[in-house]
Amino acid sequence: MKFLLLPLYSKLSSPFRQYKAKRNSRMFASLISLFCVLPAVAQQATLPSPNQEITVTLHPAQPGPSGGWYLGVSYNHNGHTATVIPRIELGLQRNDQEFSRQLKLVKAARPRLIREQYTALIGKRSLCTNTANEATYTFANPSGAVMNLVVRAYNDGVAFRYEFPGGQGSFTIQDELTAYQLPKEDKRWLQPWNTPNESYYDTLGKQGEWCYPALFQSQNESCWVLLHEADLNGTYCGTKLSNTGDAGAYKLQFPDPKDGKGTGAAQPVITLPWKSPWRVAIIGALPNVVASTLINDVSAPSVIKDTSWIKPGIASWNYWSSNHGTMDYQIVCSFADLAAEMNWPYTLLDWEWDAMGNGGKLEDAIRYIHSKGLQPLMWYNSGGPHTDVASTPRDRLLTHESRVKEFTWLKQLGVAGIKVDFFESEKQQMIQYYQGILQDAAEFKLMVYFHGCLVPRGWNRTYPHLMTYEAVRGAEWYNYDPGFTTAAPVHNTVLPFTRNVVGSMDYTPVTFTNSQFPHITSYGHELALGIVFESGIQHLADRPEGYRQLPDAAKSLLKNLPVTWDDTKMLDGYPGKGITLARRKGNSWYIGGISAGLGEEKKTIRLDFLPQGTKYRLMLISDGAHDKALDTRYEVVDGSGALDVKLLRRGGFAAVLTPLQ
Repeated sequence: MKFLLLPLYSKLSSPFRQYKAKRNSRMFASLISLFCVLPAVAQQATLPSPNQEITVTLHPAQPGPSGGWYLGVSYNHNGHTATVIPRIELGLQRNDQEFSRQLKLVKAARPRLIREQYTALIGKRSLCTNTANEATYTFANPSGAVMNLVVRAYNDGVAFRYEFPGGQGSFTIQDELTAYQLPKEDKRWLQPWNTPNESYYDTLGKQGEWCYPALFQSQNESCWVLLHEADLNGTYCGTKLSNTGDAGAYKLQFPDPKDGKGTGAAQPVITLPWKSPWRVAIIGALPNVVASTLINDVSAPSVIKDTSWIKPGIASWNYWSSNHGTMDYQIVCSFADLAAEMNWPYTLLDWEWDAMGNGGKLEDAIRYIHSKGLQPLMWYNSGGPHTDVASTPRDRLLTHESRVKEFTWLKQLGVAGIKVDFFESEKQQMIQYYQGILQDAAEFKLMVYFHGCLVPRGWNRTYPHLMTYEAVRGAEWYNYDPGFTTAAPVHNTVLPFTRNVVGSMDYTPVTFTNSQFPHITSYGHELALGIVFESGIQHLADRPEGYRQLPDAAKSLLKNLPVTWDDTKMLDGYPGKGITLARRKGNSWYIGGISAGLGEEKKTIRLDFLPQGTKYRLMLISDGAHDKALDTRYEVVDGSGALDVKLLRRGGFAAVLTPLQ
């Protein structure tokens, strides 16, 4: 028998309109919980988002009671519905059997409303909502083995995952067949695959292997799609996207066997029962994509009950201006002095702290740091056979036993957190290593920062002491690549729409002096990066004189700059051209704007996001007469007004709005 599976509320438009008018969640929950099973020539199941703007539909790949299946996603904007992802291929190949081409849909469970609120210690907003409609579809292959497909429709995207809900035993997943078919006319921003995720974004639509996240602009230009994955854990490996076989189909690909110097298996081994990571597409208007918390929303809740010891903040960092600075006790002390002067809580002791000299050793430096009222953070080489980087200290975190020994010592020293570098793989074994570090660090109340690593997968919700990740071509590339000088302005304006959407990003921003290769961004552009780029620990990378030579207003902003936010709004922008972001901390708003333009610009920023009836004192720091000059002005503004700003080429601005009493 063939079925057409449709939610009953699609037939009950009048009650649903009443729900929209009354916002009666009980009515809505009861409506979506009903399914109507009707005879038809095919099977199809449709699941809308709570606001009805996004719809995900399960389709048969061919007529008949069994076969392959795919998802399609549509977006309704201003009464116009467009298909934004025509086809998402589905399926898994296990070493014992296949779950793809010959699947029979045996059950479509009643949809349920997912609704929860949770707090986030870092990120775009402190209070997040996880609200979606969820449906579970159960399939059986010819042998009768069962696989579930769990689908969620959110107001800002869709997510789905595979489940093997029962049974026992361990199996190898030989391939995941998930593939996103996107219209060839879509514009796209893709980063070529590399294990540390530190390349530029490509806009040419070539064929290749690509890092997450991947950004697409649909043909009607009102809808954007950002592809990623979330809630990855040690039961699977990280994946990437590949369109090498079909230019329009982005298939999930397992790690290359050569990654991590060939250490570890490329194909994951699972133990039943099992759930895959979520496959996520953030969908909507560009401001909604930028502000989305969907990657964290679908991830596992915090495993840490007492989070009072987790303290995000700014850190001084000596590596950018002196690549071997931590070997020099005098340099370490000078960066501690800088942090104390700038009211920053941390200073980072980067690689080679075990070889410190010129007046003091590690213990001397830590005593000096503590004497300034600061806390140290310390770097580690992840070590092991997956990396041939010899920089020390290395190999101290490879096992649970070695981590316990090291972390016990760090707590005795009074260290607040660790930075761990050079992972070089997203194989299952490496994912387990990441999470072993996080689990053990939590026991010792140590914050964690990953460097040379994977892109965020929602872990900072599960492990809120995970402050930030690198996984970006950041400011340290001024040390490595003369091409970064000319590429940085455009690159900086792509990152808020791509990499920084999915989690904290330690670009190590706000540098005014030059490292080995110079800037061509303005001082206004550099200052704004502290607001535009979000990171739970923000490593401000310039040398002490770079900050001391700033005018008082700019120094004041950096002394009081938050790194955690209560809300985030994109005010304007386009990838590769520019962006203006507003972030709220308490009752104050911070605005950062940057441009990649080759000529001067004048912007008018509407302030209608401010609450009505409240006046604010505005401090605006913008480009001055030349790219190393800053102008400051003060005004009283409210939500009915606008902000006129001049930007130099490759310029920027920063503003603080504080409510008047």
